[in-house]
Amino acid sequence: MDRSSAGISAQYARSDNDYNRPSRHAPSSRSGRYRHATVRHWDDTPRTNPGGNTFYRSSDACPSQHLQLQRRSVNPAQDFNAIIKQKIMDDLVSKSNRFGHRYDGRNHGWYANSIKKYTSDAKRPLTRVEQSQLIRLLQNFTITRRWDWRSLTATLHSLTSAGVFTPHKPMDERVKCTQAALLSTLLDAIIFKCNQKPQARDIDARGIANQLWAMAKLVDNGQEWTPGLKEAVAVLLPHVNAQKDQFIPQHIANLLWAMAKLVVNGQEQTPELNKAVAVLLTNVNTQKANFKPQEITNLLWAMAKLVDNGQERIPEFKEVVATLLSHVNAQKGQFSAQDIANLLWAIAKLVDNGQEQTTGLKATVAALLPHVNAQKDRFIPQHITNLLWAMAKLVDNGQEQTTGLKVTVAALLPHVKVQKNQFKAQGIANLLWAMAKLVDNGQEQTTGLKVTVAALLPHVNVQKNQFKAQGIANLLWAMAKLAD
Repeated sequence: MDRSSAGISAQYARSDNDYNRPSRHAPSSRSGRYRHATVRHWDDTPRTNPGGNTFYRSSDACPSQHLQLQRRSVNPAQDFNAIIKQKIMDDLVSKSNRFGHRYDGRNHGWYANSIKKYTSDAKRPLTRVEQSQLIRLLQNFTITRRWDWRSLTATLHSLTSAGVFTPHKPMDERVKCTQAALLSTLLDAIIFKCNQKPQARDIDARGIANQLWAMAKLVDNGQEWTPGLKEAVAVLLPHVNAQKDQFIPQHIANLLWAMAKLVVNGQEQTPELNKAVAVLLTNVNTQKANFKPQEITNLLWAMAKLVDNGQERIPEFKEVVATLLSHVNAQKGQFSAQDIANLLWAIAKLVDNGQEQTTGLKATVAALLPHVNAQKDRFIPQHITNLLWAMAKLVDNGQEQTTGLKVTVAALLPHVKVQKNQFKAQGIANLLWAMAKLVDNGQEQTTGLKVTVAALLPHVNVQKNQFKAQGIANLLWAMAKLAD
């Protein structure tokens, strides 16, 4: 099977972005997300609080009235033009020039958050056209090493979440150059801050988690591994160890998700990265009672991806898997459709990479299967593919084809037929492979299974130019096995 065949979407992990709030008081974590394409929310936009703390280091006055208006009112109904007015940038340039070395960058951070708020309200990242229009304005968005940690974090997280740095195809050369310059100066300021001796006092756990999350999103959205990005990741990793006692459960889940996503996209598993993973795994055990369902899902997905990409199964790793599986059982009724699909995918991937099918693991699978049936109408094509692939892998690695498993397979097959036009080439290859593998391990070729296969075959012809070599191999094997 293609190693990228299934799993959590890049846009799945949560990341708090509390630094974007006008008040510097740290708010409580929350779990709001929005849908984009085929996945759940991929960030949580903080609620602004115009009446909050009015302390403002760069001036005796509050931020400009115009910028305050943007922070309060930007939403899709008032249209995109509200955040690309030249007056906004003029205000930012004026603030930066006026306060010189005393300017901490917070107005820029607030403006970056207004862009993210627009995309959050619109329930999608910036379109290619919107990105191009905004980049024209951001040519004067000057980032300096004088900015404080929170402003740097808010800016990187917000602009990444909004899709400002996402490479679109085709992309105008002017947009590409401005995008690269903006990201380069932002990363340079973060690197400078991380390398300060003595260590910069304002570097904190939340910022480390948000920045590594943002960097993982950058590469997952198609950004190149520039020397600056590689260095930024490298200088942040030691701070994970330094601040290990300060991370709350959400930070731990986001950090492990980010490291897994970085590794999937080409990050070398260096000693520093492995050390950071080990430190975080210890923290998972310490705070095991405090993880929410989505955080448990992110953790298991991250661990499955890390192992699938060569991470050593250290003792802490095995202990954490066992701990998390018990919490899946305890919270089984609280997982969403996407959580369930990603959990079963992660469990199957762990088993495929040597995880023993313990009584606890089998109990977790058995506990999740009825919830697949209960939420069967909520699964999108990617979820259905992940679920059938997971069940086929589990069976192929010794999982018994229980009545519950057979019922779940039967419940999913009609949804393949209903959504047949929405599966991509890789999804079709994985679906046919999964059905063939189930049959190869004793699944009866029911009428429902035959109808599903018949519904998918025409789409193999339609998308014949989209299959990769491994997908073609999987398809030929599957069709031969089904016909055998």
